Amino acid sequence: MAPIGNLRHRPARRLTQLYAGLVLYGVSMALLINSELGLDPWDVFHQGLSELTGLSFGTVTIAVGALVLLLWIPLRQRPGLGTVSNILVIGLVVDATLALMPAGGPLGLRVGLLVAGIVANGAATALYIGANLGPGPRDGLMTGYVARRPGRSLRLVRTIIEVTVLALGWLLGGTVGLGTIAYALAIGPLTQVFLPLFTVPEPQNPAPGPVTPLPGR
Repeated sequence: MAPIGNLRHRPARRLTQLYAGLVLYGVSMALLINSELGLDPWDVFHQGLSELTGLSFGTVTIAVGALVLLLWIPLRQRPGLGTVSNILVIGLVVDATLALMPAGGPLGLRVGLLVAGIVANGAATALYIGANLGPGPRDGLMTGYVARRPGRSLRLVRTIIEVTVLALGWLLGGTVGLGTIAYALAIGPLTQVFLPLFTVPEPQNPAPGPVTPLPGR
């Protein structure tokens, strides 16, 4: 990965954008959780583990991210600053936001939380991907696996992994619902809308870099 080297070009913007994106991502996760209308596949899994272990949602998110990062080793993937920051910042922010924000409420309010959470998540994803300082651990696992096995479809690998974690999370008690479907349908288009706005221009004749990851962590 080339992320650390990228700090030589527009470091202030990259760092500001990276951490703004990660903080917003954590807030967006809390909005989706408090909507109680369904989560994205990985967060269904995180919520299920949280219910099982009694650990906070953010703690579980950090622990799972760290374990996924270990799976990069046989793939010879190298984490960037954004990868490590992704693991730590999102988990801390989601717990802090959940502690400050009451859950539940009337259906109209919960639908508003869902919509705000999905839109904020799309913007947050574009912010940290656009900084190009390293993918999240889950995305890096998928792109690294496909890179080591030419001919494999990235979307197919992603689908298999996310369906698996969704099923496990649901069995553990994670929330699957309308929000899960809405997230799946909206997050890709939203990220594509925001990404051109937040992608930091590379210097001319840049060295070849990694493939931009799909929306997610």
